Amino acid sequence: MSYLFTSESVSEGHPDKISDQISDALIDNFLAFDPKSKVACETLVTTGQVVLAGEVKSDTYLDVQKIARDVINRIGYTKGDYMFDGKSCGVLSAIHEQSPDINQGVDRTSPEEQGAGDQGMMFGYATRESANFMPLALDLSHRLLKELASLRRENKDITYLRPDAKAQVTIEYSDDNVPQRIDAIVISTQHDDFGEEEVMLKKIKQDILDILIPRVKAQLLPEIQALFTDEIKYHINPTGKFVIGGPHGDTGLTGRKIIVDTYGGKGAHGGGAFSGKDPSKVDRSAAYATRHIAKNMVAAGIADEVLVQVSYAIGVAEPMGLYVNTHGTAKVALSDGEIARKISKIFDMRPYAIEQRLKLRNPIYEETAAYGHMGRKNEVVTKSFVSQDGTSVTLDVELFTWEKLDYVDQIKKAFNL
Repeated sequence: MSYLFTSESVSEGHPDKISDQISDALIDNFLAFDPKSKVACETLVTTGQVVLAGEVKSDTYLDVQKIARDVINRIGYTKGDYMFDGKSCGVLSAIHEQSPDINQGVDRTSPEEQGAGDQGMMFGYATRESANFMPLALDLSHRLLKELASLRRENKDITYLRPDAKAQVTIEYSDDNVPQRIDAIVISTQHDDFGEEEVMLKKIKQDILDILIPRVKAQLLPEIQALFTDEIKYHINPTGKFVIGGPHGDTGLTGRKIIVDTYGGKGAHGGGAFSGKDPSKVDRSAAYATRHIAKNMVAAGIADEVLVQVSYAIGVAEPMGLYVNTHGTAKVALSDGEIARKISKIFDMRPYAIEQRLKLRNPIYEETAAYGHMGRKNEVVTKSFVSQDGTSVTLDVELFTWEKLDYVDQIKKAFNL
């Protein structure tokens, strides 16, 4: 019996994502000047106001107001009509020093024995249903919004777009979990007020169908393009006009889009958000590490679908355990428990080892804070930063290291594939 599965994404201009991007921009700036920085930074955005709060242990000082404003301007909140713009919004900082009680549980004389920054469990997931080993409904939702943002910045084919937007894709699967067709697409995009509501909505829907959808389809493999049939149900701005949006329409907070950030509801989630946390926080680093494991396992042919869980106690280096679930898709004659034991011998899951393996003490996080932390392109980019005293630093950093397929051969050897 076929079934439907839905995932959603939100744009970089969504209030919660503005908060995530500001928090991660602060992380990047701290790490650029002091790679040993310990940071937990939360951001709240609302009409004309940004509030920064959190704990920091670092040897550098930053102009946090300027960093927040630069992020807001980059996203596209640059007009007073939006009731929130980078030039005029207030920025209040309530960032203070990290608790020594927490820090003593993390720092060790030997770096390798660095304790986990908190207790908890983290999950990684991978599936064969898309080229980047991500759930297809989420991948398409991200692509729709990234392309919509490109159209907004080009300001050529569509000239009325504002930064806030959401997308949702529903896919019909066969009973053996293979995508059959796209059942529905929902897109809500903020826009300028350019006439009668009925006229605006008709124009927006036409542009989404005639401009956005073809541009997204062109990026996809032929077998995914075939899922776009004439029977798709489109809901474009279904509530009507969407002029008031962004932080003026809805308060944003760091860490409220954890399902958008990961697997769109497939797999599992341990509950911890990512943005605003330095890599000593296993909520973030171990979630990346388990994605790295799951993706390499699927690519190596261990299974068509893999869920990996790891868990920690605060201040303890060795994880409490590693769990693997192949959802009955394993291609090897081993139980999931036996698979997990073999995998745990390949990947060192102590926090310091994860930081070193995935190069997490680099300023690589602002790019993660919109359109998902997983399934992204691994690449080296050059980034520049300026501290409060005018010191500047330029670094070549490798983004999305957890998306590399660099352990496939080791996994195949361990499983005699």
